[in-house]
Amino acid sequence: MKLIKTALIAATLLAALCASAQEATIRKNLGERLPQLVKIDEIRKGPMPGLFEVRVNGTEIFYTDAEGNYLLQGSLIDTKQHRNLTEERIDKLTAISFDALPFKDAFTIVRGSGKRKLAIFEDPNCGYCKRFERDLQKVDNITIYLFLYPILGADSNEKSKHIWCAKDKGKTWQDWMVREQLPPATNCDVAALARNVALGQKHKISGTPTLVFADGTRVPGAIGVDEVEKHLMAVKN
Repeated sequence: MKLIKTALIAATLLAALCASAQEATIRKNLGERLPQLVKIDEIRKGPMPGLFEVRVNGTEIFYTDAEGNYLLQGSLIDTKQHRNLTEERIDKLTAISFDALPFKDAFTIVRGSGKRKLAIFEDPNCGYCKRFERDLQKVDNITIYLFLYPILGADSNEKSKHIWCAKDKGKTWQDWMVREQLPPATNCDVAALARNVALGQKHKISGTPTLVFADGTRVPGAIGVDEVEKHLMAVKN
């Protein structure tokens, strides 16, 4: 038994050393040949034998061989299970813990029981967001945590300030997004807006609307009501 344990430990150490040497080779070769890949976040075995995943800039995925002689960019598809493995990996990397969101920097809109929860990052000058907000009116029994995310320009920041400082933020937001009623000018502490932008940049939120469901699922873009309902129903309470 003692000999078996010793052999297992030795095998584990040898595998770790081989993996480390392999990673060092890939880093060296890619770094020398492709200077833009000098700062590699992670190298790990890919889902296909002989393939290694190279992750840079947080969520950019490339694939290479054990020597770093070839580099692939694009989606890796599992044809048997009809799964986009690259997309699934990026979804995991960009997932946001719902409970960890700074809700103090958002305002809430509650409809019906408010039992179902959804966080949304939106810019007041985003046309897709306006269309999405009109569709979202049809979704009931939901609590929406709205994170103002002014990234489209100075006017977006100005409108966000007026909405954030309004007495009834939810109504003022919907008056503008759904009914095209400009928010009245007002002033208050708007540090939350800068924090929202920093939070979005940290999680690489590059467009609006971006939805985060209670299970951490992140969906970019203005999806339809049916898709919203599908995601809400998928969350286990």
